[in-house]
Amino acid sequence: MIRSMTAYASAEHAGPSGTLTCELRTVNHRYLEISPRLPDEMRGFESALRERIATRLSRGKVDVTVRLRAEPGSGEGLRINASLLSRLSELSLDLEQRFPRMSVQFTELLRFPGVLQQPEADADAMQAALLDVLDRALAVLGDTRGREGTKLGEILRERLDGVEKIVADVRGWLPEIRTALRARLESRLADIRQPTDPGRLEQELVLQITRMDVDEELDRLATHIAEARRVLALKEPVGRRLDFLMQEFNREANTLGSKSVDSRTTNAAVELKVLIEQMREQVQNIE
Repeated sequence: MIRSMTAYASAEHAGPSGTLTCELRTVNHRYLEISPRLPDEMRGFESALRERIATRLSRGKVDVTVRLRAEPGSGEGLRINASLLSRLSELSLDLEQRFPRMSVQFTELLRFPGVLQQPEADADAMQAALLDVLDRALAVLGDTRGREGTKLGEILRERLDGVEKIVADVRGWLPEIRTALRARLESRLADIRQPTDPGRLEQELVLQITRMDVDEELDRLATHIAEARRVLALKEPVGRRLDFLMQEFNREANTLGSKSVDSRTTNAAVELKVLIEQMREQVQNIE
């Protein structure tokens, strides 16, 4: 199945600690690169998050953003560190005597780290909630990447049809091109106005035909077309295979152009390169 590497997905999970939101953004990348942003209380679960994503995705740059939004009433279990607050109060009174204009509000004392204490959350439950919302976001992401991949597959198959037609056209032109090449060679030799050894003429003709022989390139192009279609039907990630095939396609198109002795095959080589480049651009976004 062809899957795109560019997609977006999100999911939410409501729990005792609040609402977890997970957002996934993926773009094309040569390898799998995961960039997570987690709330402080969940940073310990980053390794589990990375492992879960790696089981579902094989390529692409993945930006993961997880947010925890506290619900009203979720702070009912808050406790005050009385000893710390008492010590801060003493310091405040002492400083007020030394600096009469200084004023410390009670709410400012509450913001001091450690004054307000939350009950310890159940780490296992929190990790389970994180992985649950991640799984649901990954499911949506997979569907999106699959739909985009289907469109990319249609584009690639259409371009492969175009490449196949060009290969068939060139094969059909070859007998005529060889005949024209022989006629040109005989005409040039006739202009020399000197007796010509028939054997030498045949040798020269064979040499010229060998130089412009593209049967091998056409055969390889046909093989690459068949392989590309086979790969497109696989159920596994195929981006790297297709990327390699595009390099092989391009190599044969370049050789076809360099051997050309006819304007039709020259134009065909150019059209091939255009189609191959269009395919290569699409392949860069396939997982």
